[in-house]
Amino acid sequence: MIAKTLLAAGLALATQFASAQAWPTARPITMVVPSAPGGSTDISARLVAEPLALALGQSIVIDNKPGAAGNLGTEIVARAKPDGYTLLMQYSGYHVGNPALFPQIKWHPTKDFVPVALVMRAPHVVAVSAHVPANSLQELIAHGKKNGKGILYASSGNGSIQHIAGALFAEQTGVPVTHVPYKGAGPALSDLMGGQVDMFVTTPPSVISQVASGKLKALAYTARQRHPSLPNVPTSAEAGLPGYEVESWFAVFAPAGTPPAVVARLSAEIKTVVESAIFRKKMDDQGAFAVYMDSPSLARFVDTELSAWAKVIRSANIKPDQ
Repeated sequence: MIAKTLLAAGLALATQFASAQAWPTARPITMVVPSAPGGSTDISARLVAEPLALALGQSIVIDNKPGAAGNLGTEIVARAKPDGYTLLMQYSGYHVGNPALFPQIKWHPTKDFVPVALVMRAPHVVAVSAHVPANSLQELIAHGKKNGKGILYASSGNGSIQHIAGALFAEQTGVPVTHVPYKGAGPALSDLMGGQVDMFVTTPPSVISQVASGKLKALAYTARQRHPSLPNVPTSAEAGLPGYEVESWFAVFAPAGTPPAVVARLSAEIKTVVESAIFRKKMDDQGAFAVYMDSPSLARFVDTELSAWAKVIRSANIKPDQ
């Protein structure tokens, strides 16, 4: 009986290994983006997918699944077959913020996913509509306190780090704010440029071209140092709001149970992509940073981030419907 059990286990491992060795075969890989096109998650996915597809010799299809504050697309991947053909380009606000904001979500950030690789880290930009009569962070704060309506701020969904960033802004400045959630950065940007909302605290890739064209104004960069692609944008501290530091990260995950050999191959190929001069230049141009982290390191990082953001959310008393 023991011999039969060991034989069965050995055959199962051999089958899994053979499958991993053959991966990927003549079948496209789907990379799910749990937000609308146009935002930083979507941009990250597309910048990674093209060179990764060349390295793997297989096409990668970007599948945008916005909705439910990122939970819709994330759950789709959590329930997908763990065969290496469905991946998730995940935004940190969804992965480490949503579990503290939405206790009822139907996916678990560590039990339902295996980390593959971190690809980008991005401090945020405090961007405002050209319609807002403020050209500095202090002018924005004064405007928000005096106009009787406060500030309407956009996010890519309830529970996103943009949502949290707006709540922290209100907490640290005393400016009354109203949160307006969208199904991704793309729709939020459209209304920001149209003047339907006043402020969007988001990652630079979402807004850098609009800032350069003058359609939006960037009032602060939420990091300790300025970014070379945004040399004229002061840090939060330089703009008079020290301690207002907000950073997002973007990483690739696979469904739990994906063969380790497949995860290792993906991680190794993504490392080559992220550490290439071309990718780093593209990230620099977007006002972000290309940063690789392998699977074990990313797993430890996620655990740390889950704890850190849960504390921030509790401290600021942030609710999904705010």
